[in-house]
Amino acid sequence: MSNAVKVTAVPHPPPEGGNTHYPSSREPLLADPLAKLPLGAVRPGGWLAHQLALMADGMTGRLKELSPHLAPENGWLGGDAPGWEEQPYWLRGFHDLAVLTGRRELLEEAAAWIEALIGSRQDDGWFGPSILKDMKARDGRVIHDLWPHMVAVDALIAHHEHTADDRVLDLLTRFFRFCRDLPADKYLPRVEYADYKHYKGVMPFWQDIRAGDFLPQIYWTYTMTGEPWLLDLAVRTYERIRPPGDEWLDHHIVNFTQRFAYPGLYYRLTHDPRHLALTEYWYTQHLKTWGQQARGVFGADEVIRPGCVDPRQGFETCGMVEFAKSFYLLARITGDTVYADRVEDIMLNHFPAAQTPDLKALHYLTASNQPQLDDSREHEYSSKGRQIIYSPHIYRCCQHNVAMGWPWYAQNLWQATSDNGLAAWLYAPGEVTARVGDNGSEVRLSMITDYPFYGTVKLEVQSAQSALSFPLYLRIPGWCGEPKLEVDGRPLEISAQPLRPAAESGPFKAMAHSRGAAGHAGGCIRIEKPWRAGDTVTLTLPMKIELTEWPRTGSLTVERGPLAYSLRIEERWQRCGGTDEWPEWEVLPASPWNYGLAVDRARPEESIRVRGRKEVADQPWTLEAAPVELQARARRIPGWRLENETAGELRQSPVRSEEAEEDITLIPLGCARLRMACLPRVAEGCDAREWC
Repeated sequence: MSNAVKVTAVPHPPPEGGNTHYPSSREPLLADPLAKLPLGAVRPGGWLAHQLALMADGMTGRLKELSPHLAPENGWLGGDAPGWEEQPYWLRGFHDLAVLTGRRELLEEAAAWIEALIGSRQDDGWFGPSILKDMKARDGRVIHDLWPHMVAVDALIAHHEHTADDRVLDLLTRFFRFCRDLPADKYLPRVEYADYKHYKGVMPFWQDIRAGDFLPQIYWTYTMTGEPWLLDLAVRTYERIRPPGDEWLDHHIVNFTQRFAYPGLYYRLTHDPRHLALTEYWYTQHLKTWGQQARGVFGADEVIRPGCVDPRQGFETCGMVEFAKSFYLLARITGDTVYADRVEDIMLNHFPAAQTPDLKALHYLTASNQPQLDDSREHEYSSKGRQIIYSPHIYRCCQHNVAMGWPWYAQNLWQATSDNGLAAWLYAPGEVTARVGDNGSEVRLSMITDYPFYGTVKLEVQSAQSALSFPLYLRIPGWCGEPKLEVDGRPLEISAQPLRPAAESGPFKAMAHSRGAAGHAGGCIRIEKPWRAGDTVTLTLPMKIELTEWPRTGSLTVERGPLAYSLRIEERWQRCGGTDEWPEWEVLPASPWNYGLAVDRARPEESIRVRGRKEVADQPWTLEAAPVELQARARRIPGWRLENETAGELRQSPVRSEEAEEDITLIPLGCARLRMACLPRVAEGCDAREWC
């Protein structure tokens, strides 16, 4: 066998074939370029492992102490109390957290819930709370609410991945047969919002809106069982999805983060590229209008509203984890690295700040411009009330659904590829153990990196059969222009051409005018060689200072690699409720926040300096531990003040300021609970405007 190393720049892993070691697709479904590795194959380390440990010790691991929905009498555990979305929201994250941390008490708790779900199966195939079945509507209809099952099935599939428990296949086959046999007026019926209070805490109006969540679960069951009627059910399910009510796909934030992906998921069955294009159309249309803020979120503090496009508009925590889930699924279908970029935008820039550093509380809404988190009910959000304090007691849906965040991110660091290789898809410390090559030999690789704060990623082959040949893919983020590669200490050439055509590089390439401009627009490096224990691969992703200039206002977001940066605002934490064990917190500013940037837009690297720490802390997502700081020149804008306890709307840049120019510090956006990431540009030219 030759010792030669073959390096190729490719847009994505090949779509042909299909991984022979892990479930991907059974014909006539499209072959997936990527296949999910089973739960437990990826073991995170470093800062990511610490997030899981904090979750286990914090709100997610101990949520039954806080949430009445997880009481033993709830319907998902077989009790008489209601059971709706809260319990499966929590379970699908908690179950995976238990496996990834290996904590006995969590594993026992997760197993009890899984046994309750499997044990609840009825003769007709129904499982779960009886309150969701045979509900009588005001108009006399008898309906079933299937939305919570779309969440619960995720937990059951993960359990099968980890244990190969065939009871899951039997349960899901019977349940989907139950769905198949429902008459048209009972399968995913349309229920109006005004009727929901009739159902005692259950809200069945979501099920036809979110019906596309069934598609990947039906595909998985079909791939595992080969039952052809499941594909007919998938068609019927897609046809039952409620159509858009107007020119926007959906006004509700969580609905949109799920619904935009449904045509792309259906593409897997139809093979019609129009369906995949429709997913990108909805995403682009929404983000270009409502997404005038840093790194992939949009203004929908529950719903989009005319005129509310300023970066002070919040993004719901549930929307973060559901957006990421959609990107994971679309990545496997297409192999397109843009979906990994979008995951990083959400999970590395916004998700950390949605929770307290100890992960014992969260808030409902996170915005790119959010200079204080106070207990006022008068913020300019679509829903009034306590929306932005940190609390472990309120925010019902997010309180449970946040559990999916870091466990699903950790599982998706690595993917199996259709040519029986592995893809390093997201970068974080840890290791993967997987079967590769034609004969399915096992290999273990470790990843040593301080990503996303620094751009060096080192892979080490820890164990492998002698001279085990398989392709290894390394994702190149869309922001990276000049990646560098070494294999076993030897530098190797990478093509200078873009790995993916610019047209495929996502809707914000025109906005982020400097991002990725040096060459690569994403894609993968494919390395094939006879791998042996001790072999190393070092990928260097140079992180340059870049700017996004937002078209609507001309405000600027400073970026470096996968991270956007926020003004560092000193924090004053103040308890505003809760208990000694589980407090609620306001966070108030202890330093000014109303700055405009005085930078050279054409050469931002010349006016913004980088200052980094030698080590990345176990919990890097804090003001104090921010691994990288940027120094920039700026001026105060005295007229920029709070409005309704929220940052005032941005004015058109450039802005005139008579204040003295000074140095300010910027920190990664995910480290900033108080955050100002979209800053006006200050200037002195004739086009500069007074702030009024």
